[in-house]
Amino acid sequence: MSEKSAQVPHQRMANAIRALAMDAVETAKSGHPGMPMGAADIATVLFTRFLKFDPASPDWPDRDRFVLSAGHGSMLIYSVLHLLGYEQMSIDAIRAFRQFGSPTPGHPEYGHTAGIETTTGPLGQGLATAVGMAMAERMMAARFGEDLVSHYTYVLASDGDLMEGISHEAISLAGHLKLGKLIVLFDDNQISIDGPLDLAESGDQVARFKAAGWEARRIDGHDPEAIRKAIKKARLSDKPSLIACRTTIGFGAPTKAGKSSSHGSPLGTEEIAGARAALGWEAGPFEIPTDVRDAWRIAGLRSGQAHRAWRERLEQTPIETKAAFERALSGEIPAAFDEAVGKAKLKFSTDRPSVATRKASETVLTALVPALPTMVGGSADLTGSNNTRTPDTKPITPDDFSGRFIHYGVREHGMAAAMNGMALHGGIVPFSGTFLVFADYCRPAIRLAALMGQRVVHVMTHDSIGLGEDGPTHQPVEHLASLRAIPNLNVFRPCDGVETAECWQLAIRSKETPSVIALTRQNLATLRTEHKAENLCAHGAYVLRESARPASVSLFASGSEVEIAVEAAAALERAGVATRVVSVPSFELFEQQTESYQSAVIGAAPVRVAIEAAIRMGWDRFIGTDGAFIGMTGFGASAPYQELYTHFGITADAVVAAAQAGLAAVKAE
Repeated sequence: MSEKSAQVPHQRMANAIRALAMDAVETAKSGHPGMPMGAADIATVLFTRFLKFDPASPDWPDRDRFVLSAGHGSMLIYSVLHLLGYEQMSIDAIRAFRQFGSPTPGHPEYGHTAGIETTTGPLGQGLATAVGMAMAERMMAARFGEDLVSHYTYVLASDGDLMEGISHEAISLAGHLKLGKLIVLFDDNQISIDGPLDLAESGDQVARFKAAGWEARRIDGHDPEAIRKAIKKARLSDKPSLIACRTTIGFGAPTKAGKSSSHGSPLGTEEIAGARAALGWEAGPFEIPTDVRDAWRIAGLRSGQAHRAWRERLEQTPIETKAAFERALSGEIPAAFDEAVGKAKLKFSTDRPSVATRKASETVLTALVPALPTMVGGSADLTGSNNTRTPDTKPITPDDFSGRFIHYGVREHGMAAAMNGMALHGGIVPFSGTFLVFADYCRPAIRLAALMGQRVVHVMTHDSIGLGEDGPTHQPVEHLASLRAIPNLNVFRPCDGVETAECWQLAIRSKETPSVIALTRQNLATLRTEHKAENLCAHGAYVLRESARPASVSLFASGSEVEIAVEAAAALERAGVATRVVSVPSFELFEQQTESYQSAVIGAAPVRVAIEAAIRMGWDRFIGTDGAFIGMTGFGASAPYQELYTHFGITADAVVAAAQAGLAAVKAE
């Protein structure tokens, strides 16, 4: 801390946060004042003494990351950003807390406000995302050296964050990997929304973290010297650190401090007046005394020299390394990547293998991973099933982060959140694998990836009853529809190796959209036997088989059921029924096409049938409410997959029958 900053008592600097939080929440008549008031001392010590950042360059690649996992306390970070001099965070922005269009939404939103590293609010997500950031820091440092990449990831977490199940996945993974540059400051205020924490929680968080391989200690969260010493010690550890800071929620409020009543509601004018008196804060609403503001602004300049030194090191870096570093951070996709996709497509079309699309995906990845050094894969203990690890890819370990594959263990939710953190950190394009049915375990993190516009790729195999004997617990039925319902998420379901390569190309090139690639366990024939350089899957849906005559029947299908549609079309053609087949690998990309293209693909055939081994939801877009659907209406069963397709009527014969019934109905009209 600078000399002038040191001349202003810590308490006055912390009280500036408390005052702004009280005033903003009161003006908005909505928000959470208790947490910012309670954690103000922690934030003041962290930002003025330790955190490496530059308000003039919020995206400086080697800045420390700060994640407010307790996103409901957003006025804490907004107050700090304003006090430190972040240009966007003016006093008018503070006044406009929770108002439409302001940079101060109810919960911090990535991309909406400079200085916000990730969107938080759903408890536990920030902590788990921060684990991914810390992993990315270690991986980037292993690749480019610590002269360019050497920073800490700090998290301010609440009791609620640590009660959420995802926190167990996150802290155990971080402890296993010995992420020594990850420091969690726990706002241990012993209060939940319902009241005292002991209504629902009696665990020992310090013991819990120690058991997971962390350094952990307890301190007085209102003692600035204790906070300083604890953070200093944590920065020297080779393990991740938890600092449990015992605080008083709503610190300073005369009747609501230490009570749940200060958590999620404005304090009220009388309580705020009492808090101002108790804190010795004489400034009016939204007013910061000049000496306090100056002290904070000087603290904001503290890392300027470190930033300039980093820039000098970057300029002195060998040209090739510097170029690779900057390409990695930019997210640029090299031409070699598209060339690798083209070669993979050609090989599939030429060799025409009958393979599961999960195996086809592995073949594609074997070509793509060397072409794109930023790709980092993983799996939630299903590596041999998801096929996300290529033969020449070594895993990262606690002692070596130079690998490009992550063994996440059975931690699907933590995996998905960590992928978000890696993408947000920059320099890494993460992908990972699990079964499609376990998308439910990943869903909150997938939704946040979509909300934040992050390029992460979820490989989800065993995508239907086609997985067979594992039965209905593992057979996804509603999952495709539920994932397709998430805005800004591309769901791909390729029908063969060629489409699999195209879907991978689209997923990696979708810089602001996460993707799910749903893949089969069972083998599928190669249907795209004529090589085309164009990525047909980019249209979302396209005519795979056209009839020589005006079609009477249009068949629409995705994934493994496209093969069934092609077989049914051949049977109908033999019976004299002009039939076309439309492959639908992505609903979302189809909706982005022109109306004329959509109309041409849907066509004018009077009979439309859709086939997917899942529920009907979403398919009426293609077949209308009067179209026929061949798929699932309930859960699956345990049996060889061929028997299941027959039992549930997802067969070429069933498609032919549905088409003929439709033709008969049209004729009868």
